[in-house]
Amino acid sequence: MAFEIIGKKIGMTQIFTDKGEVTAVTVVQAEPCVVLDLRTKDIHGYNAIRLGTGKKSEKSLNKPEAGLFKKINKEPCELIREFRIKDDDKEMLSIKPGDIIDISRFSVNDFVDVTGISKGKGFQGVVKRHGMSGGPGAHGTHFGREPGSTGNRELPGRVFKNKRMPGRMGREKVTVQNLKVLGVDTTNNILLLKGAVPGVNGSWIMISRTVKKKKKG
Repeated sequence: MAFEIIGKKIGMTQIFTDKGEVTAVTVVQAEPCVVLDLRTKDIHGYNAIRLGTGKKSEKSLNKPEAGLFKKINKEPCELIREFRIKDDDKEMLSIKPGDIIDISRFSVNDFVDVTGISKGKGFQGVVKRHGMSGGPGAHGTHFGREPGSTGNRELPGRVFKNKRMPGRMGREKVTVQNLKVLGVDTTNNILLLKGAVPGVNGSWIMISRTVKKKKKG
């Protein structure tokens, strides 16, 4: 079952395993999410679920948003995200608007995929942004950390699209796969994920069951 939930990255710490090994983990605050709406294949052409989390002032809502929360009799949510559902996922298809989804569906040793917005690093050159080696560093050279040639003179007379160039680095949608769940605290709505996840502390992330690894261990 492909299950998703919205969480907030708190930060990183370390824990000790049963074997006494130190493991770096990311602490995620995953409050219960409200099912706001459903997308069905018969009406919209695909199956999806819209989840909301956090709190938002009613004054900042527009009329469609206010009508949506009034329909399900729930408080306005700060963040709304839509997740696709497989056609054969009977458990997720049985969920109705107004239902609550929490981290109790996860357990220790599960594997998850985490999607978030990576840290922004500003405008960077090709050496840092793309890992280019740059030119020679001997005396007399003026090449330095430049990208080098970007085209072929008169033919074609232009720079091809997707050419690796200097530019803004980071702040992109990134997915890290196969992160192991090392702790589930249903009382405080805390997840401990092995390793690092994209984003700055306090940023929203999307957590889902992994699609490439189904084994536990």
